[in-house]
Amino acid sequence: MMPEFPMSGGCQCGAVRYSAGGLLDNPHVCHCRMCQKATGNFFAALVGVPRAVLTWTRGTPAVFESSAGIERGFCRDCGTPLFYHRRSGGHVSITIGSFDDPGAIPLVSESSRDLAAPQLGQLGHLPFDASMEEEDPEAAARIAASSRQHPDHDTQGWHAPD
Repeated sequence: MMPEFPMSGGCQCGAVRYSAGGLLDNPHVCHCRMCQKATGNFFAALVGVPRAVLTWTRGTPAVFESSAGIERGFCRDCGTPLFYHRRSGGHVSITIGSFDDPGAIPLVSESSRDLAAPQLGQLGHLPFDASMEEEDPEAAARIAASSRQHPDHDTQGWHAPD
């Protein structure tokens, strides 16, 4: 099932937003060490967006040249990883988790599986912890009321609660 376009997304604080008019057929997880470091996690989940249909609708991402000709984009305000691309390439690999509806993008492959973190094999076998909403609903409500996370949809402007 293909998602509906355009698809929007952005960083956690809402300073940087984008619109993708289409996706390539390469939604994947990359386990390479550079992707692990760039996301601060076990892997990067990425999908290609042709440059011609990618629009930055709010703000401009900061970039870090992680190797010659390769840039990784992120929000300079909140640090959210947003993309990976070759400067000379025809597409930008957007982090799937930064889309407003990441569940609409099914994965089709993995790369650098030989570098996958061994902890991933534990998933599905670990004890399940109750959610904060179940354990401490009052604390969950306080966190929700003070959340500075941008909502998962486009907004005219955005100012997080103080």
